[in-house]
Amino acid sequence: MRERLFAAAERVVERDGPGALTSRAVTTEAGCAKGLLHAHFAGFDGFVAELCLDRFARTAAKAGALAGLVGQGTVAGNLDAVVLALFDSGGPAVSGLTLSRPDAALRVREALAAGAPGFAAIEEAVAAYLEAERRLGRTPVALDPATAALALVGTSHHLLMTTWPGSPDPRPAVRRLVAALVPPGG
Repeated sequence: MRERLFAAAERVVERDGPGALTSRAVTTEAGCAKGLLHAHFAGFDGFVAELCLDRFARTAAKAGALAGLVGQGTVAGNLDAVVLALFDSGGPAVSGLTLSRPDAALRVREALAAGAPGFAAIEEAVAAYLEAERRLGRTPVALDPATAALALVGTSHHLLMTTWPGSPDPRPAVRRLVAALVPPGG
């Protein structure tokens, strides 16, 4: 049920923008009883915070899976898949929505401080992946994996916080950064 409500919220935000997201809009979109959201979450801010944290955790899991891709595919393609996952399913709008709701933003900050996977976990996984690829000679010797990971994740974070429905697609900027850090074919 959580995923059904999360997916419904993402559709509402994608279609109508963050201002249209209400508990009624989510449950209507999900085709379920109006009180169901409040039965599963600690209010609407709790729902928004859990949605954001769930999407961060999914991306962190994708980043963690990079370790299994060392030496496979292209480095740029592997990085694109992880970093661009942040922008899937209304990522910018969900992040913006979280920031516009002080209680939700506080819950997200507290969860991240308590160890919930977020940008730090993604950054660590990307840095470890780049280090392993560097040892195989698939990235430039001069590439500092930790700095490159910070650049990728920091840029993605910036774009998430400054992108909203209807604004230019942030993916090309991320792809340009990946291409600048990792040579073609790498």
